[in-house]
Amino acid sequence: MGIFTRFRDIISSNINSMLDKAEDPEKLIKLMIREIEDTLIELKAACAGVMASQKKVARRLEGAKDREQYWEERAQLAVDKGRDDLAREALVEKRRFVEMIHALEEEHTEHGAMVEQYKDDIRQLEEKLASAREKQRLLLQRHIRAKNKKQAQEELRRVDNYATIAKFDEFENRIERMEAEADLVNYGRKTSLEEEIDKLADEDDIEKELAALKSSRKQLEEGARK
Repeated sequence: MGIFTRFRDIISSNINSMLDKAEDPEKLIKLMIREIEDTLIELKAACAGVMASQKKVARRLEGAKDREQYWEERAQLAVDKGRDDLAREALVEKRRFVEMIHALEEEHTEHGAMVEQYKDDIRQLEEKLASAREKQRLLLQRHIRAKNKKQAQEELRRVDNYATIAKFDEFENRIERMEAEADLVNYGRKTSLEEEIDKLADEDDIEKELAALKSSRKQLEEGARK
């Protein structure tokens, strides 16, 4: 199959439709990606070849223009010297290079058109390749999700039986007993910080009570003196 035939087949293909009909979508998308990548390599190589030829034609065209100018100057010199015979021969040479220039310009233009067409084809293929790779990524995600879901369901079936549940209940009860015992160990006990703060509060109450007694005593003594 030629490169352009493969290119047309790839560009005209409907990836979604092909994957929907495929027995093994993942395998098919891998083959499609490989085919697109191979075709891209060939297209780029062909494009590079045409670009190299275009540069060669451009160099030949530049050389032909130089030779045309050269024979133009030679013919003018011959005319100035009164040698019309030599001027005629120089003009014949000039015409030969003029014709060569026209042919090379056409060839250069054709090469340019081919390069642009190759670039457009490459761009379309790269877009197709990006689309195929995105489809591959989505398929892989679906595959992973399906695999994880299957494993989760199998795990649920494995643990969803009376013996397993009973073990979990027993384990939970043991943890609850250990937590209750830990709470009882510290029940009714105050930390050193709490004890210090309580002591300060007691001292403050005593000071207030003492001050009240002194105030009362002072008032009684002042009343007695009056």
